Amino acid sequence: MDFNGGSGGGGGGELHNNQFYQCEENKPLLGEMSEGNNNTKLAAGPCKRSLLHCSSSGMRYKLLHEGDIQVCVVKHPRTFLSKILTSKFLRRWEPHHLTLTDSSLTSATPTGYMETSLSYSSIEDLQLLSWDNAPKYCVQLSFPGGTVLLQAANSYLRDQWFHSLQWKKKIYKYRKVLNNPSRWDVVLKEIRALVDMALTSPLQDESIHQAPLHIISTLLAENSNLSTQDHENIIVAIAPLLENNHPPPDLCEFFCKHCRERPRSMVVIEVFTPVVQRILKHNMDFGKCPRLRLFTQEYILALNELNAGMEVVKKFVHSMHGPTGQCPHPRVLPNLVAVCLAAIYSCYEEFINSRDNSPSLKEIRNGCQQQNDRKPPMPLRLLRPEPPTPPPTTLVPLTVNPSPPQMPPPAPSNPAPSIPISSPTPSLPLSPPPSVVNSSEILVELERNNNSANAKRKAGPAGGDSEPNLIDCLLVSPAVNTLSIQLPAQADRVLGCFALILKMLSDYDDWRPALASLLQPIPFPKEALAHAKFTKELKYVIQRFAEDPRQEVHSCLLSVRSGKDGWFQLYSPGGVACDDDGELFASMVHILMGSCYKTKKFLLSLAENKLGPCMLLALRGNQTMVEILCLMLEYNIIDNKDTQLQIISTLESTQVGLRMYEQLCDRQRELKELQRKGGPTRLTLPSKSTDADLARLLSSGSFGNLENLSLAFTNVTSACAEQLIKLPSLKQLNLWSTQFGDAGLRLLSEHLACLQVLNLCETPVTDAGLLALSSMKSLCSLNMNSTKLTADTYEDLKAKLPNLKDVDVRYTEAW
Repeated sequence: MDFNGGSGGGGGGELHNNQFYQCEENKPLLGEMSEGNNNTKLAAGPCKRSLLHCSSSGMRYKLLHEGDIQVCVVKHPRTFLSKILTSKFLRRWEPHHLTLTDSSLTSATPTGYMETSLSYSSIEDLQLLSWDNAPKYCVQLSFPGGTVLLQAANSYLRDQWFHSLQWKKKIYKYRKVLNNPSRWDVVLKEIRALVDMALTSPLQDESIHQAPLHIISTLLAENSNLSTQDHENIIVAIAPLLENNHPPPDLCEFFCKHCRERPRSMVVIEVFTPVVQRILKHNMDFGKCPRLRLFTQEYILALNELNAGMEVVKKFVHSMHGPTGQCPHPRVLPNLVAVCLAAIYSCYEEFINSRDNSPSLKEIRNGCQQQNDRKPPMPLRLLRPEPPTPPPTTLVPLTVNPSPPQMPPPAPSNPAPSIPISSPTPSLPLSPPPSVVNSSEILVELERNNNSANAKRKAGPAGGDSEPNLIDCLLVSPAVNTLSIQLPAQADRVLGCFALILKMLSDYDDWRPALASLLQPIPFPKEALAHAKFTKELKYVIQRFAEDPRQEVHSCLLSVRSGKDGWFQLYSPGGVACDDDGELFASMVHILMGSCYKTKKFLLSLAENKLGPCMLLALRGNQTMVEILCLMLEYNIIDNKDTQLQIISTLESTQVGLRMYEQLCDRQRELKELQRKGGPTRLTLPSKSTDADLARLLSSGSFGNLENLSLAFTNVTSACAEQLIKLPSLKQLNLWSTQFGDAGLRLLSEHLACLQVLNLCETPVTDAGLLALSSMKSLCSLNMNSTKLTADTYEDLKAKLPNLKDVDVRYTEAW
C-alpha cells in the first residue's frame, strides 16, 4: 500500500482530493485572510479557481446523510501509520450503516469499531487514499491516537463520502466559532470564508447554501446591536448565496430592518433587487413564508423612498414583467398582488383590530346591537360631518333599519323633472368640518330600491346566517353622507405606493385578465372601501377593466356569486365608491351590454337595483342608458305601467332618446306584423345565406305560425339570434354546420323557452354556451355532434333537462 501523509496524491487515476484537502485546510478558520475579501464576489473568485484547479474532474455529488460502508480502525501513533497501512496483515473490516449528524459520525449498530460516535471536533485530518494492488477506495480520518478508514465500493462513492464528511466537519466548526463571536472584523472574514466554501463545494444540495444562511441568521438574531456598517458588510458578504436561494425567515427580518432604517443604501438596489426578483418569480405560497412577503413589501417601500420615488418602483415592476408583451414568469403577478393586498390591509389594521368593540357583519344582519353587552368603544379616526353644536347624546348607535325614524328628511332642492328616481343623485352637499367618532357610532342603513321585493330580499330575516352585502354595511345615511378615514402619514404613503402598483399592473394587457380575476372577490377590508382616497385610486383599475373588450376581464366587474356585491355595484351611483355622476357606471354597463350580458337576467338586475341611476343618466343624454331603457321596454322587463310611462317620458326628453324610442316603436310594429298569425309552418333557407338574408326574409311577411326553421349549411352567425327570438311559435331549429356560437345560444335560452328540437352539429359552440341550454326545459332532442362539448357539461345538461330523450354527442369528449 502506498500512502502519502498529506502532500502527495493517491493513485494516478484517482481524483486528487489530497490537494483539494490542502487548499481548503491551509485557510485557518479564524486566521488571516487576504484584503481582497472586502468585495464578496471578488473574494469568492480565487477560492473557486483553486477548487477547479484541484478538482479537475468537475464531478458533482449529492450530500450524504447516511449510508453503508466498510470501517477499519487502527489505534497507533501517527509516526507508524505508513508502515501499518501497507502491512499485509491488515485484514479486519466491519460493515456499518453510518449517519452523518450535525456534530458526529455515528453507526446504526454501535458495536465494534463504531461503538462510540466519532465527533467532528476530534477529527484532525481527512484525506483520500487509493491502493496500488487492489481496487480498494478509502477515506482516512485521523483522530488522536489512531485512524479510521472508510472503504467504499467505488471511487465515486469514496469521493462522495469524502466531500460530505469534509462539509459536515467545516460547518460544525463554523457553527461553533460564529456562535460566540468576539471580534466582528474577524467574524466578517469568517463569514466570507463560509460563503466561499459553500460556493466552491462540489456538493449539490439545497442545504449546502441554506446551512450557511441559517448560521448567519442565527448570528444576527443573537447580536441585534450591530452598527449599520456591520449590517451592510454582512449583507454584501452573503449576497452570492442569495442569488439562487430564498433567505430564511430570521434573515428576512434582518433585511426588513435594513430597508426601514437605510432605504437609500446602495445595498438595497445592488443586493436586494436580485433577491426580491427571485422571490417574485419562484415563490409559490406566501402563506408558508410570510416573512418573504414582508421583505418584498419593505423593499418596494425602500425604492419608493429614493429621489425618483415611484419612477424607480415603476421600472422595477416593468423589469419583473419583461420587455415583451407576455410575461414569461406566471408567478410574478399573483405574488405582486399578494404583496399589495397585504400592504393595503396593514394600512387599516388599526381600524380592523378595533372591530372587537363593534358589531360583526353577521351581527349587523341579526340585529345584535346591544351596547351594554360590549366593551367601551375604541376610538377610530373616522371623519364625518357633524352639526354646528352637537350634543354628546346625538351619537347614533350602529343599527340596521331600512327606514330609520331618526333620519331627518333631505332638504328640498330645486324642482326636478317629473320622472321619479329611485336612488339619490350622485351630487353631494359640502360637508361641515370633520370630527372624530367611534367605530360603533357609524349609522349604517340598507340600500333602498324601487323594487320592494328586492328590498325585502336585502333585509332578510333577523336570524339569517348569510352576511349582508358590502353596500349594506357601508352605505351611510344622508346625515352622514361622507365617510373617510384619516391614516397616519406613514400608512398614507404605503397606501399610495401599493395602490399605484395595482394601477401599473392593470396597464399590462397580458396581466389584466388574471388581475381582474384576483380582484373580483373584492379582497379589501370594508374600512378601505369606506376610504375615499383608496377608492379614488382604485377607480383607475376598475376603469381599465371596463375598457377591456375581453369578456374574461370585464365580466369580473360583476359579483363573484349571486347575493354578493361586485365592483359594478360599488362604483355605480348610490354605491360607496362612486364619486362621479355615473360616468364609470355607464362605461361598465356599455361594455357588459356589448358582450354576452345582453340578457333578460342582466336587464332585470338593473331594473331592480339601478333603475334610478339609469333613468338619470338617460335624462342627461347618455346613449348607453337610453339603449338600456329601450331594451327594458322591448323585452317587457318592467311590469308596472306607471314605471313604463316614466321611462317613456325620460326617453322623450332628449333627442337621442326620442330617436331610439321611435325606432323601438317601429320595431314593435314590425314585430307585431311578423308575429301575426299566418304564414308557413316550415321554412328552409338556401345554403350560404347570411344574417342579412335571414333578416330580410323575416321582415317580408308574417311568420307567427313558423314552427320549423332550417338554417343548415348557411353562413349565419350568433347575430341572427336577434331575429330568431322574434318567432313565438318556433319549436324546431336546425343550425347544422353554421357559425352560430355561444353568444347566440345564451340569447336563445332567454327567449325561446318553447323550443323542443335543436341541432348544433358541427357548430363552434362550447361549454360556455351549452350550459345556458339548461334553462330550456322543453328540449326533447339535442344534437351536439362534433362540438366542443365536455363530459361534465353533458352530465349537467342531462340532469337539468328532464324531457331530453334524443341526444347526439358523437365525436365529442362526452362520446
